Amino acid sequence: MSTGGNGGATTATNKQVIMRDYVSGFPKESDFEITTTTVELRLPEGSNSILVKNLYLSCDPYMRSRMGKPSALALAQAFTPGKTILGFGVSRVIESNHLDYKQGDLLWGIVGWEEYSVVTPEMHFKIHDTHVPLSYYTGLLGMPGMTAYAGFYEVCSPKKGETVYVSAASGAVGQLVGQFAKMMGCYVVGSAGSKEKVDLLKNKFGFDDAFNYKEEQDLGAALKRCFPKGIDIYFENVGGKMLDAVLLNMNMHGRVAVCGMISQYNLEHQEGVHNLTSIIYKRIRIQGFVVFDFFDKYSKFLEFVIPCIKEGKIAYVEDVAEGLEKGPEALVGLFHGKNVGKQVVVVARE
Repeated sequence: MSTGGNGGATTATNKQVIMRDYVSGFPKESDFEITTTTVELRLPEGSNSILVKNLYLSCDPYMRSRMGKPSALALAQAFTPGKTILGFGVSRVIESNHLDYKQGDLLWGIVGWEEYSVVTPEMHFKIHDTHVPLSYYTGLLGMPGMTAYAGFYEVCSPKKGETVYVSAASGAVGQLVGQFAKMMGCYVVGSAGSKEKVDLLKNKFGFDDAFNYKEEQDLGAALKRCFPKGIDIYFENVGGKMLDAVLLNMNMHGRVAVCGMISQYNLEHQEGVHNLTSIIYKRIRIQGFVVFDFFDKYSKFLEFVIPCIKEGKIAYVEDVAEGLEKGPEALVGLFHGKNVGKQVVVVARE
Protein backbone atom coordinates (compact mmCIF):
# COMPACT_ATOMS: atom_id res chain seq x y z
CA MET A 1 0.00 0.00 0.00
CA SER A 2 1.47 3.36 -1.02
CA THR A 3 0.72 6.73 0.51
CA GLY A 4 0.40 10.24 -0.75
CA GLY A 5 1.86 13.41 0.65
CA ASN A 6 -0.98 13.82 3.14
CA GLY A 7 0.00 10.55 4.81
CA GLY A 8 -3.15 8.72 3.70
CA ALA A 9 -3.02 5.60 1.54
CA THR A 10 -3.64 6.33 -2.15
CA THR A 11 -3.29 2.86 -3.65
CA ALA A 12 -3.56 -0.74 -2.50
CA THR A 13 -2.82 -4.13 -4.00
CA ASN A 14 -5.96 -5.78 -5.29
CA LYS A 15 -6.11 -9.55 -5.67
CA GLN A 16 -8.62 -10.67 -8.33
CA VAL A 17 -10.15 -13.85 -9.80
CA ILE A 18 -9.93 -13.77 -13.60
CA MET A 19 -11.67 -16.08 -16.10
CA ARG A 20 -9.04 -17.16 -18.63
CA ASP A 21 -11.41 -17.98 -21.50
CA TYR A 22 -15.00 -18.98 -22.18
CA VAL A 23 -15.90 -22.26 -20.49
CA SER A 24 -17.46 -25.31 -22.13
CA GLY A 25 -18.60 -28.36 -20.18
CA PHE A 26 -17.94 -28.51 -16.46
CA PRO A 27 -15.84 -25.56 -15.27
CA LYS A 28 -12.39 -26.38 -13.91
CA GLU A 29 -10.15 -24.52 -11.49
CA SER A 30 -7.72 -24.05 -14.39
CA ASP A 31 -10.36 -21.93 -16.14
CA PHE A 32 -9.55 -19.22 -13.60
CA GLU A 33 -6.44 -17.53 -12.30
CA ILE A 34 -5.57 -15.29 -9.37
CA THR A 35 -3.87 -12.05 -10.34
CA THR A 36 -2.75 -9.03 -8.36
CA THR A 37 -3.10 -5.48 -9.56
CA THR A 38 -3.24 -2.04 -7.96
CA VAL A 39 -6.36 -0.06 -7.10
CA GLU A 40 -6.67 3.68 -6.52
CA LEU A 41 -8.20 4.42 -3.12
CA ARG A 42 -9.60 7.73 -4.37
CA LEU A 43 -12.59 8.05 -6.66
CA PRO A 44 -12.52 10.43 -9.62
CA GLU A 45 -14.29 13.74 -9.10
CA GLY A 46 -17.82 13.89 -10.43
CA SER A 47 -18.45 10.14 -10.47
CA ASN A 48 -21.53 8.59 -8.87
CA SER A 49 -19.60 5.55 -7.70
CA ILE A 50 -18.49 4.02 -4.43
CA LEU A 51 -15.25 2.24 -3.60
CA VAL A 52 -15.84 -0.86 -1.49
CA LYS A 53 -13.72 -3.43 0.33
CA ASN A 54 -15.22 -6.85 -0.31
CA LEU A 55 -15.74 -9.04 2.74
CA TYR A 56 -17.74 -12.08 1.55
CA LEU A 57 -18.48 -13.45 -1.90
CA SER A 58 -21.36 -15.70 -2.90
CA CYS A 59 -20.90 -18.82 -5.07
CA ASP A 60 -24.12 -19.37 -7.02
CA PRO A 61 -25.10 -21.90 -9.72
CA TYR A 62 -26.43 -19.18 -12.06
CA MET A 63 -22.83 -17.98 -12.46
CA ARG A 64 -22.23 -20.92 -14.80
CA SER A 65 -24.45 -19.23 -17.40
CA ARG A 66 -22.07 -16.26 -17.39
CA MET A 67 -18.99 -18.36 -18.15
CA GLY A 68 -19.99 -19.35 -21.68
CA LYS A 69 -19.91 -17.34 -24.88
CA PRO A 70 -22.44 -14.49 -25.05
CA SER A 71 -25.96 -15.76 -25.73
CA ALA A 72 -29.34 -14.12 -26.05
CA LEU A 73 -30.70 -16.91 -23.85
CA ALA A 74 -28.33 -16.25 -20.92
CA LEU A 75 -29.75 -14.97 -17.64
CA ALA A 76 -27.05 -12.31 -17.34
CA GLN A 77 -24.26 -10.85 -19.45
CA ALA A 78 -21.34 -13.20 -20.03
CA PHE A 79 -18.09 -12.73 -18.15
CA THR A 80 -15.29 -11.28 -20.26
CA PRO A 81 -12.20 -13.50 -20.70
CA GLY A 82 -9.19 -11.92 -19.05
CA LYS A 83 -11.37 -9.81 -16.75
CA THR A 84 -12.52 -10.17 -13.15
CA ILE A 85 -15.62 -12.32 -12.72
CA LEU A 86 -18.65 -10.80 -10.99
CA GLY A 87 -21.07 -12.05 -8.36
CA PHE A 88 -23.05 -11.12 -5.29
CA GLY A 89 -21.02 -10.06 -2.29
CA VAL A 90 -21.03 -8.22 1.03
CA SER A 91 -18.87 -5.11 1.16
CA ARG A 92 -17.89 -2.09 3.26
CA VAL A 93 -17.74 1.40 1.75
CA ILE A 94 -14.22 2.89 1.71
CA GLU A 95 -15.09 6.08 -0.16
CA SER A 96 -18.33 7.35 -1.68
CA ASN A 97 -19.40 9.87 -4.29
CA HIS A 98 -22.98 8.58 -4.04
CA LEU A 99 -25.59 10.47 -2.01
CA ASP A 100 -27.06 7.30 -0.49
CA TYR A 101 -23.80 5.86 0.84
CA LYS A 102 -21.10 7.08 3.19
CA GLN A 103 -17.77 5.69 4.39
CA GLY A 104 -18.25 2.70 6.67
CA ASP A 105 -21.67 1.69 5.30
CA LEU A 106 -22.25 -2.01 4.65
CA LEU A 107 -24.06 -3.25 1.56
CA TRP A 108 -24.67 -6.32 -0.56
CA GLY A 109 -25.01 -6.61 -4.32
CA ILE A 110 -22.98 -7.31 -7.46
CA VAL A 111 -19.22 -6.77 -7.09
CA GLY A 112 -16.05 -8.07 -8.69
CA TRP A 113 -14.37 -11.17 -7.30
CA GLU A 114 -11.54 -9.07 -5.89
CA GLU A 115 -10.46 -7.36 -2.70
CA TYR A 116 -11.66 -3.89 -3.75
CA SER A 117 -14.34 -2.91 -6.26
CA VAL A 118 -15.65 0.35 -7.66
CA VAL A 119 -19.41 0.08 -8.21
CA THR A 120 -22.27 2.36 -9.13
CA PRO A 121 -25.08 1.26 -6.78
CA GLU A 122 -28.04 -0.05 -8.76
CA MET A 123 -28.96 -3.56 -7.70
CA HIS A 124 -27.40 -3.05 -4.26
CA PHE A 125 -28.95 -3.00 -0.80
CA LYS A 126 -27.67 -1.23 2.28
CA ILE A 127 -27.27 -3.51 5.32
CA HIS A 128 -28.97 -2.09 8.41
CA ASP A 129 -29.23 -5.13 10.71
CA THR A 130 -25.78 -6.28 11.84
CA HIS A 131 -27.01 -8.44 14.72
CA VAL A 132 -26.72 -11.44 12.40
CA PRO A 133 -23.49 -12.67 10.73
CA LEU A 134 -22.63 -10.46 7.76
CA SER A 135 -22.04 -13.56 5.62
CA TYR A 136 -25.79 -14.24 5.84
CA TYR A 137 -26.26 -11.43 3.31
CA THR A 138 -24.65 -13.66 0.67
CA GLY A 139 -27.37 -16.25 1.29
CA LEU A 140 -30.18 -16.32 3.82
CA LEU A 141 -30.60 -12.51 3.83
CA GLY A 142 -29.39 -11.94 0.27
CA MET A 143 -30.19 -13.13 -3.23
CA PRO A 144 -30.67 -16.86 -2.41
CA GLY A 145 -32.96 -16.10 0.55
CA MET A 146 -35.01 -13.72 -1.55
CA THR A 147 -35.15 -16.38 -4.28
CA ALA A 148 -36.55 -18.95 -1.85
CA TYR A 149 -39.07 -16.47 -0.46
CA ALA A 150 -40.32 -15.19 -3.83
CA GLY A 151 -40.34 -18.60 -5.48
CA PHE A 152 -42.25 -20.30 -2.69
CA TYR A 153 -44.69 -17.64 -1.51
CA GLU A 154 -45.21 -15.62 -4.71
CA VAL A 155 -44.89 -18.28 -7.43
CA CYS A 156 -46.08 -21.46 -5.71
CA SER A 157 -49.10 -19.96 -3.89
CA PRO A 158 -48.85 -22.55 -1.09
CA LYS A 159 -51.67 -23.69 1.15
CA LYS A 160 -51.52 -25.36 4.55
CA GLY A 161 -51.47 -29.15 4.32
CA GLU A 162 -50.12 -29.34 0.76
CA THR A 163 -47.28 -31.65 -0.26
CA VAL A 164 -44.02 -29.98 -1.32
CA TYR A 165 -40.99 -31.47 -3.04
CA VAL A 166 -37.66 -29.62 -3.23
CA SER A 167 -34.75 -30.84 -5.35
CA ALA A 168 -31.14 -29.83 -4.57
CA ALA A 169 -32.67 -29.25 -1.18
CA SER A 170 -29.53 -28.79 0.92
CA GLY A 171 -28.27 -25.84 -1.10
CA ALA A 172 -28.61 -22.15 -0.33
CA VAL A 173 -32.13 -21.87 -1.74
CA GLY A 174 -33.49 -25.37 -1.15
CA GLN A 175 -32.78 -25.47 2.59
CA LEU A 176 -34.86 -22.31 3.04
CA VAL A 177 -37.75 -23.34 0.78
CA GLY A 178 -38.20 -26.49 2.83
CA GLN A 179 -38.29 -24.55 6.09
CA PHE A 180 -40.71 -21.95 4.71
CA ALA A 181 -42.96 -24.81 3.61
CA LYS A 182 -42.86 -26.38 7.07
CA MET A 183 -43.84 -23.01 8.59
CA MET A 184 -46.89 -23.10 6.29
CA GLY A 185 -47.89 -26.50 7.65
CA CYS A 186 -46.94 -28.40 4.49
CA TYR A 187 -45.56 -31.93 4.16
CA VAL A 188 -42.03 -31.49 2.78
CA VAL A 189 -39.59 -33.91 1.13
CA GLY A 190 -36.19 -33.00 -0.30
CA SER A 191 -33.55 -34.74 -2.36
CA ALA A 192 -29.79 -34.32 -2.27
CA GLY A 193 -26.65 -36.14 -3.44
CA SER A 194 -25.10 -37.61 -0.30
CA LYS A 195 -26.01 -39.26 2.99
CA GLU A 196 -24.58 -36.27 4.87
CA LYS A 197 -26.90 -33.91 3.01
CA VAL A 198 -29.93 -36.14 3.45
CA ASP A 199 -29.28 -36.33 7.19
CA LEU A 200 -29.00 -32.54 7.25
CA LEU A 201 -32.38 -32.16 5.58
CA LYS A 202 -34.13 -34.42 8.07
CA ASN A 203 -32.27 -33.59 11.27
CA LYS A 204 -31.26 -29.94 10.87
CA PHE A 205 -33.79 -28.38 8.50
CA GLY A 206 -36.84 -30.34 9.64
CA PHE A 207 -37.90 -31.92 6.33
CA ASP A 208 -40.45 -34.72 6.82
CA ASP A 209 -38.42 -37.01 4.58
CA ALA A 210 -35.49 -36.93 2.20
CA PHE A 211 -33.65 -39.24 -0.20
CA ASN A 212 -30.31 -39.49 -1.99
CA TYR A 213 -31.17 -39.33 -5.69
CA LYS A 214 -27.86 -41.01 -6.59
CA GLU A 215 -28.97 -44.18 -4.79
CA GLU A 216 -32.36 -44.40 -6.54
CA GLN A 217 -32.63 -46.62 -9.60
CA ASP A 218 -36.08 -45.23 -10.39
CA LEU A 219 -36.73 -41.58 -9.48
CA GLY A 220 -40.44 -41.93 -10.21
CA ALA A 221 -40.71 -44.81 -7.76
CA ALA A 222 -38.77 -42.85 -5.14
CA LEU A 223 -41.20 -39.95 -5.45
CA LYS A 224 -44.19 -42.31 -5.32
CA ARG A 225 -42.77 -43.79 -2.11
CA CYS A 226 -42.34 -40.36 -0.53
CA PHE A 227 -45.59 -38.92 -1.89
CA PRO A 228 -48.18 -41.73 -2.05
CA LYS A 229 -50.89 -39.09 -2.53
CA GLY A 230 -48.92 -37.05 -5.06
CA ILE A 231 -47.07 -33.72 -5.16
CA ASP A 232 -48.87 -30.37 -4.99
CA ILE A 233 -45.80 -28.12 -5.28
CA TYR A 234 -42.42 -28.81 -6.83
CA PHE A 235 -39.58 -26.32 -6.31
CA GLU A 236 -37.36 -27.09 -9.28
CA ASN A 237 -33.60 -26.69 -8.99
CA VAL A 238 -32.37 -29.63 -11.07
CA GLY A 239 -34.24 -30.34 -14.33
CA GLY A 240 -33.57 -33.33 -16.59
CA LYS A 241 -34.70 -36.77 -15.45
CA MET A 242 -35.86 -35.37 -12.12
CA LEU A 243 -38.41 -33.10 -13.79
CA ASP A 244 -39.57 -36.01 -15.97
CA ALA A 245 -40.24 -38.09 -12.85
CA VAL A 246 -41.92 -35.26 -10.98
CA LEU A 247 -44.46 -34.56 -13.74
CA LEU A 248 -45.78 -38.12 -13.44
CA ASN A 249 -46.25 -37.65 -9.68
CA MET A 250 -47.87 -34.21 -9.65
CA ASN A 251 -51.42 -33.74 -8.40
CA MET A 252 -54.24 -31.98 -10.19
CA HIS A 253 -53.64 -28.22 -10.32
CA GLY A 254 -50.07 -28.71 -9.10
CA ARG A 255 -47.55 -25.89 -9.33
CA VAL A 256 -43.91 -26.05 -10.40
CA ALA A 257 -41.65 -23.07 -9.61
CA VAL A 258 -38.66 -23.34 -11.93
CA CYS A 259 -35.76 -21.73 -10.06
CA GLY A 260 -32.85 -23.53 -11.71
CA MET A 261 -31.78 -26.60 -13.70
CA ILE A 262 -28.27 -27.36 -12.53
CA SER A 263 -28.21 -30.75 -14.30
CA GLN A 264 -28.31 -28.90 -17.63
CA TYR A 265 -25.86 -26.04 -17.13
CA ASN A 266 -22.74 -27.92 -18.17
CA LEU A 267 -24.23 -29.85 -21.12
CA GLU A 268 -23.38 -28.80 -24.65
CA HIS A 269 -26.79 -30.04 -25.79
CA GLN A 270 -29.45 -29.79 -23.12
CA GLU A 271 -31.81 -32.71 -22.51
CA GLY A 272 -35.43 -32.59 -23.59
CA VAL A 273 -38.37 -32.93 -21.20
CA HIS A 274 -40.67 -35.97 -21.19
CA ASN A 275 -44.17 -36.57 -19.80
CA LEU A 276 -45.35 -33.13 -20.87
CA THR A 277 -48.91 -34.37 -21.46
CA SER A 278 -49.20 -34.54 -17.67
CA ILE A 279 -49.29 -30.73 -17.73
CA ILE A 280 -52.52 -30.86 -19.72
CA TYR A 281 -54.26 -33.74 -17.98
CA LYS A 282 -53.40 -32.53 -14.48
CA ARG A 283 -53.72 -28.78 -15.23
CA ILE A 284 -50.21 -28.21 -13.90
CA ARG A 285 -48.84 -24.66 -13.84
CA ILE A 286 -45.11 -24.43 -14.56
CA GLN A 287 -43.57 -20.99 -14.04
CA GLY A 288 -39.99 -19.91 -14.40
CA PHE A 289 -38.90 -16.96 -12.35
CA VAL A 290 -35.88 -14.74 -11.73
CA VAL A 291 -35.29 -13.16 -8.34
CA PHE A 292 -34.53 -9.74 -9.86
CA ASP A 293 -38.24 -9.42 -10.66
CA PHE A 294 -39.07 -9.55 -6.94
CA PHE A 295 -36.44 -7.27 -5.40
CA ASP A 296 -39.16 -4.69 -4.75
CA LYS A 297 -40.37 -7.06 -2.02
CA TYR A 298 -36.99 -7.19 -0.26
CA SER A 299 -38.03 -5.06 2.73
CA LYS A 300 -41.12 -7.24 3.19
CA PHE A 301 -38.88 -10.31 3.07
CA LEU A 302 -36.58 -8.91 5.78
CA GLU A 303 -39.56 -8.09 8.02
CA PHE A 304 -40.55 -11.74 7.76
CA VAL A 305 -37.22 -13.55 7.94
CA ILE A 306 -35.10 -11.58 10.47
CA PRO A 307 -37.51 -12.27 13.37
CA CYS A 308 -37.50 -15.94 12.34
CA ILE A 309 -33.70 -16.01 12.59
CA LYS A 310 -33.65 -14.28 15.99
CA GLU A 311 -36.36 -16.59 17.34
CA GLY A 312 -34.48 -19.68 16.15
CA LYS A 313 -37.18 -20.70 13.69
CA ILE A 314 -34.78 -20.99 10.77
CA ALA A 315 -31.68 -23.18 10.66
CA TYR A 316 -28.99 -22.18 8.19
CA VAL A 317 -25.79 -23.92 7.12
CA GLU A 318 -22.83 -22.33 5.34
CA ASP A 319 -19.88 -23.99 3.63
CA VAL A 320 -17.08 -21.45 4.08
CA ALA A 321 -13.92 -21.15 1.96
CA GLU A 322 -11.27 -18.91 3.55
CA GLY A 323 -9.43 -16.54 1.23
CA LEU A 324 -9.98 -15.30 -2.32
CA GLU A 325 -7.41 -17.87 -3.48
CA LYS A 326 -9.96 -20.58 -2.59
CA GLY A 327 -12.63 -18.91 -4.73
CA PRO A 328 -12.19 -20.93 -7.95
CA GLU A 329 -12.16 -24.24 -6.07
CA ALA A 330 -15.30 -23.29 -4.14
CA LEU A 331 -17.14 -22.10 -7.25
CA VAL A 332 -16.24 -25.16 -9.35
CA GLY A 333 -17.20 -27.44 -6.45
CA LEU A 334 -20.82 -26.28 -6.71
CA PHE A 335 -21.23 -28.15 -9.97
CA HIS A 336 -19.97 -31.38 -8.45
CA GLY A 337 -22.11 -31.14 -5.32
CA LYS A 338 -19.11 -30.69 -3.03
CA ASN A 339 -20.65 -27.89 -0.96
CA VAL A 340 -22.77 -28.68 2.08
CA GLY A 341 -25.06 -25.68 2.55
CA LYS A 342 -24.53 -22.18 1.21
CA GLN A 343 -21.07 -21.79 -0.37
CA VAL A 344 -19.35 -18.59 0.78
CA VAL A 345 -15.87 -17.24 0.08
CA VAL A 346 -14.35 -15.08 2.81
CA VAL A 347 -12.22 -12.27 1.37
CA ALA A 348 -11.79 -10.37 4.63
CA ARG A 349 -13.57 -10.82 7.94
CA GLU A 350 -13.78 -7.06 8.46
